[in-house]
Amino acid sequence: MELFRSTNIDFLGKKWFFLALSLIFSVAGIASMLFWHHVPLGIDFRGGTVVDVKFTAAPNVDAIRAELDRAGLKNATIQADTRPGSNELLIKLDIRETSEQALDQGKEDIIKALQTAAEPGKSDLNNTGSTSLADYLLKTDPLHLGTDAPAQYNQIARAIVDFRDKTRGGVINSVGDVASVAPAPVVAALQQDFFTSNFGVRNVEIVGPQVGAQLRKQAVLATLYSLLGMLAYLWFRFELIYGVAAVVACFHDTLITVGAFSLLNTEISLTVIAAILTLVGYSMNDTIVVFDRIRENIKLLRKDTLTEIVNKSINQTLSRTVLTSGLTFLTVLALFLFGGEVLHGFSLALVIGIIIGTYSSIFIAAPMLVAYQQWRGQKSTPGAPAASSNSEGRRYKASAKA
Repeated sequence: MELFRSTNIDFLGKKWFFLALSLIFSVAGIASMLFWHHVPLGIDFRGGTVVDVKFTAAPNVDAIRAELDRAGLKNATIQADTRPGSNELLIKLDIRETSEQALDQGKEDIIKALQTAAEPGKSDLNNTGSTSLADYLLKTDPLHLGTDAPAQYNQIARAIVDFRDKTRGGVINSVGDVASVAPAPVVAALQQDFFTSNFGVRNVEIVGPQVGAQLRKQAVLATLYSLLGMLAYLWFRFELIYGVAAVVACFHDTLITVGAFSLLNTEISLTVIAAILTLVGYSMNDTIVVFDRIRENIKLLRKDTLTEIVNKSINQTLSRTVLTSGLTFLTVLALFLFGGEVLHGFSLALVIGIIIGTYSSIFIAAPMLVAYQQWRGQKSTPGAPAASSNSEGRRYKASAKA
C-alpha cells in the first residue's frame, strides 16, 4: 500500500528551517532542566513513599492538597487517575526510610490528614487490616465461640477485607455493607465500634534514596549503552558516519523528549525510561530504512549528486514512513488519552518520541550525512575552490561501500 507516488519534495532544501526548530526545542528543554523545573525525577529515582488512595466519590485534589499541608505533609505530589469512576489518587511523600515503621508512618500520615470526619472512639473500617479486625472480633466475641474462635474470626475478618478490597475496590459506603459476608451479630458489633470514612488506603510503597540513586545510574547507562550499540551496528552495517549521524539523531530525540518532560513538569519514572529506550530503537529503525535506500540508490543513480540521491531516497521511503509512524502514533495517542494515570508518562514519552524520531530521521540524520561528505570533499582538496556538487557526489560514490 502506498499513500504517495513519485513525490519530489526538497527535504534537504528545508534543512535550515528544521535545524533551527530543533535548536529552539533543545535550548528550551536544556534551559528548563538547568534553571526552571530541572529534571523532574519520580519516586523511582529520588526515593520516597507512594500511597494509593481510593475514594467513594471523585476526590477534590485542591482540597486534599490543603488538608495534607495542614497536616504538615508539605510538597506532596498528587496524581489523579482520570479514568471515569476510578476515584483514585497517588499521593507521593518524601518519607524515604525503608523500614516497616516507615510504611506504617506513611499510611498513618495520610489517614490522619484525610480523616476529617472521624467518629470519636471508633475505628475506620475502610482502613483496618484483617489482623486488627480479627483481634477486635476475638476480643469482643460477638458469636460467643469457644475454642474455634481464633480460626472462625480470622476467616470472617479476611472475608470482610476481601469484600472491601476486591469486590468494592478498596472502600465501602457503610458498615452495613458487609452483611453479605459476615453474620448479623458481627455486623452489629462492627456498627457499634466502627465507622466508614470516604476513602481507603489501598497500597503503600517505598523507594529508598540509595535504591533511587542506583536506578538513576542504571537508567543513564542503559540509554548510553543502547546508543553505543546502535553506533557499532551501523558502523559495521554501513560506514562510521552513518552510525554517528543516527546516534546524534537519537540523542537529539532523547534530549527533546526529556526537555519536554521538564517543560511540562511531568515526572520521569522507570516506565518513562522504558519508553525512551523504545523510541531510541524506533527512531534508529526509521533512520536505517532511509540509510539503506540511500546506499542502494548510490549504486543505481551514479550521475546524481549525493544531495539529489538523499532527497530521492527520502521521497521513496516517505509512504512507508507515514504509514508506519502514523499508525504507531495513533496507537500510542489512544494509550495516552485512555490509558489512565499509571501509563500517562509512558505514553506521553512515546507520543513525543514518535513525532521527533520520524522528524529526526529526515531532517537531522540525512543532512548530517550530506554535510560530512561535503566537508570531506573540501578537505581533500586544500587551497582549491570549493568542490562542486557533481565532484562531491562522485567522490562519495567512490568511497561508499558496495
